[in-house]
Amino acid sequence: MTMPATLSYTEPPQRVRETLHEGLTQAVQAAAEMVAELGDATPARVNQDGDIEHLGDVTAVHRLVDAPGDSETVRWHFVESGASSDPTVVFLHGLPDSWWQWHYALEALSRRYHCLAIDLKGYGQSDKRSGDYRQAGVAGQLGALLDELRIGEFTLVTHDRGSPVGDHLVAAMGERVRGYGRGQQHLWHLHPSLHPQEQLMLAAEAPAMLGDARRFVSTVYTWLTERPVAQQDLLRTVEEFSHPGIATAVPRYFHSSSFRQEWVDRRTRLIRSWKAPVLLLQGAHDRLQPREFYQDAELLGMLPPGSDVHVFDTGHFWPFEAPQATVSVVADFCDRVATKSSSLSDGTPEH
Repeated sequence: MTMPATLSYTEPPQRVRETLHEGLTQAVQAAAEMVAELGDATPARVNQDGDIEHLGDVTAVHRLVDAPGDSETVRWHFVESGASSDPTVVFLHGLPDSWWQWHYALEALSRRYHCLAIDLKGYGQSDKRSGDYRQAGVAGQLGALLDELRIGEFTLVTHDRGSPVGDHLVAAMGERVRGYGRGQQHLWHLHPSLHPQEQLMLAAEAPAMLGDARRFVSTVYTWLTERPVAQQDLLRTVEEFSHPGIATAVPRYFHSSSFRQEWVDRRTRLIRSWKAPVLLLQGAHDRLQPREFYQDAELLGMLPPGSDVHVFDTGHFWPFEAPQATVSVVADFCDRVATKSSSLSDGTPEH
């Protein structure tokens, strides 16, 4: 018989408790200024399979691929760069982002890596129909996409709400995962005060809040950043978060799971299932994810051999707050764990 978990929350450090409430209030006020500075939003562009995206001097390709899921198929949008014969790196974004969160990494890494920056289900140009939005369910559907693409071994890099999906994907894929760059998400320690967004996403007003993409993106980035973010990155983030259907699809994740459930799953079974080295990637000044929670001396001992932690001198959104540092750290990790790319055999795919 299943019993209630007896795990204990960790009290946040005093420096975090003192700023929890005032930070959001200040962000809401400052977001109004950012919205005005950003100007009119550009309509979300709609891509076709094979469309070209120029990232500096790198040519990337928009892909739209159907893969098994929700008792039929799920359509995925992702941006692909690099040669398929090179080791594969898969990138998963968070909220309120899209594949664009990783464009600096694609530009820098595609000369020696096969890169896939995927729009999560419900985001960007991926499928937004109702269906399975449990973290484990979406992870299973992502695994089916990788099978469809004949991807064998790969390195996974995630940020924010892409990490709970990544946690299940890494557990399910076993030896196919060469390394897991797990970014900016709760892990072993948790406290209910550190995930206020859960109640916002469960509220009836959530779709209306998310539907104002400029204001929502501006508020979140103002609240959780420590360093400036380039205007072009904010504008493209708003654009990619403006696709029809996102405002109703994203809350389904929060109705299908909870931060507590994710935490219990990690502590009772997921972490012990990970086989590949894990690099924890965190921003030192994130208001909701205290750096002290990731500098616990015992934490690395719970992770597979070769695991480590890197703390950026940033807030929550280090892919945009410190793009060069992000690229450098991610590239070093990939170089350490990746091997020559392997594709799946012609037989039945194995998860």
